[in-house]
Amino acid sequence: MRIVVTGGAGFIGSHLVERLVWRGHDLVVLDNLVTGKEDNLQKVINEIDFIEGDIRDDELVKRLLKGADVVAHLAALTSVSESMEEPYLYHEINTSGTLRLLQLSVESGVKNFLFVSSCAVYGDPTKIPIKETDPISPLSIYAATKASAEAYCQAYNSMGIRTCVLRLFNVYGPRQGFSQYSGVISQFTERTRKGQPPIIFGDGKQTRDFAYVGDVATLMATAVEKFSEGVFNVGSGKSSTIKGLAETLARTMGKPDLQPVYEEPRPGEVRYSRADISRARKVFGFRPEVSLEEGLRLTVR
Repeated sequence: MRIVVTGGAGFIGSHLVERLVWRGHDLVVLDNLVTGKEDNLQKVINEIDFIEGDIRDDELVKRLLKGADVVAHLAALTSVSESMEEPYLYHEINTSGTLRLLQLSVESGVKNFLFVSSCAVYGDPTKIPIKETDPISPLSIYAATKASAEAYCQAYNSMGIRTCVLRLFNVYGPRQGFSQYSGVISQFTERTRKGQPPIIFGDGKQTRDFAYVGDVATLMATAVEKFSEGVFNVGSGKSSTIKGLAETLARTMGKPDLQPVYEEPRPGEVRYSRADISRARKVFGFRPEVSLEEGLRLTVR
């Protein structure tokens, strides 16, 4: 198949691109390299058509979509805290960018559109584990942009294109970048490496579902090949406290006595999270294989 991957030089996107190449597909990868890195694709760079560009460049996107069978749309801004500071930018890229890509895909005759969303759309869940049928209640601008983009995907199902939405939980692993807006594992890893205590916002008892990027990318590649309409949770199906994560990471990095410091909770952050992944298991055969401890070892290495 000919597959266009947006955001394919990013943390998760590059792992997906590798798996699709290894499975014998024809790949066009679009990334503006703002957060992605061409080095992330070094294993397959000679086997793909890599384009540095923006999903908001309609003429470029039209050209890339010619003859495509599937679009896998990962390009997005992903920070909860940054989204509260830059709401218009997040709307422009995450929501409007997805709408433009959907419309251009329809015009180009693309039949299947895979959209990578986030568990953030659920907000504070009414029950654990979280099912795809549970209500969504975004608590941040980032979450709202993803929920809005999901709504456009649903609407476009009636316009000649099939859409599949993957709600990713907390994905971590090699190539995850570090910045002030990075995910909790990359921030904890960077501070622990420097001998600095990890910073926990809140009491540390909040839970997250951490999924190793290799497991997630394998599921995503299968979803591209074995396309099915609908919404699917993608996580490990297990929950860990943030305090427990900090302790496990400190042991993994040989600094078991390094204790975290606590600060006030940040706005827009949910309290508890764990995915019900039974739908992805049934449809795509999803079986996460890497435990959190093993995944942390791989990430640190």
